[in-house]
Amino acid sequence: MFNLSAHRVGFALAGILQAAAAANVHAAQEATAYPTRPVRLIVPFAPGGGTDITARAIAQKLTESLGKAVIVDNRAGANGTIGADMTAKAPPDGYTLGMISSSHSVNPSIMKKLPYDLLADLAPITQATSQPYALVLHPSVPARSVKELIALAMAKPGTLTYGSSGTGGLSHLSGALLASLAKISLVHVPYKGGAPALTDVISGQIQMLFSTILQSQAHIKSGRLRPLAVTTAKRSRSMPELPTMAEAGVKGYEVAGWYGMVAPARTPRALITLLNGEVVRILKLPEVGDRLAADGSEPVGSSPEQFGAHIKSEVAKWRKLTAEAGIKAE
Repeated sequence: MFNLSAHRVGFALAGILQAAAAANVHAAQEATAYPTRPVRLIVPFAPGGGTDITARAIAQKLTESLGKAVIVDNRAGANGTIGADMTAKAPPDGYTLGMISSSHSVNPSIMKKLPYDLLADLAPITQATSQPYALVLHPSVPARSVKELIALAMAKPGTLTYGSSGTGGLSHLSGALLASLAKISLVHVPYKGGAPALTDVISGQIQMLFSTILQSQAHIKSGRLRPLAVTTAKRSRSMPELPTMAEAGVKGYEVAGWYGMVAPARTPRALITLLNGEVVRILKLPEVGDRLAADGSEPVGSSPEQFGAHIKSEVAKWRKLTAEAGIKAE
């Protein structure tokens, strides 16, 4: 009886191994044939923002290498939640991909209930970039350094306004961190993306913004914006003349943004591997790397495992900060 049972177990195990092998072969065949139609790349923020610009740089080259159009689809709203949820709920077949940003690692801490689970419902492909934010002012603001800005805020508490790409986004947290460390009162004005916030600081509707260099550099060069500092621990290679916030007098200040590519969970590993290889290769192209670096972003190109670990660590870090600052989604 024991031998018969062992025999049955052996047959069952053989069947499982054969099924797994067949699945692997099928997945490999899918990856070899992929893509047979256009691929949608969902950007969960408004056109013209840093996530959008980075996505379009990747999509253009990915279209060339895959031989099928990679179409950027902007689905802004709820600090990136709408677009990320669409990506998470799409068929896991490689034909819907998504971009996420550091803002998505903050959302689990400030929103009571998300329609998707950042860590469980999205499969990391690669971290695309890392970048500082630049503190920029409308030229009418009478401050030419961070210390002068802090002094102005102390003299007129609650009168200086700063925009952001949305409540809980890193541009918001950058301002909240400044207010906390410098012990000043600033008025936060959230927007649906970085581009409309940038438009309003240029027009003088708001007075300051923590913007990506990707978005603001041209306006800085034209004199429509006055830069004071960058948020990262090290100076930006694209604007080395700008001090860090810590160098400018705000000790302990550090905020770094990032963009990355994901797919719906359960997307075949073979497709994740293929896409990771292609996007990492694209990020290493001189024309892509130079463009992103010149605009304030540094190409990363990590493995899916590295990107997954980075997302987890960011979620933990921002959960601590938002709890201390009492930041909740509006």
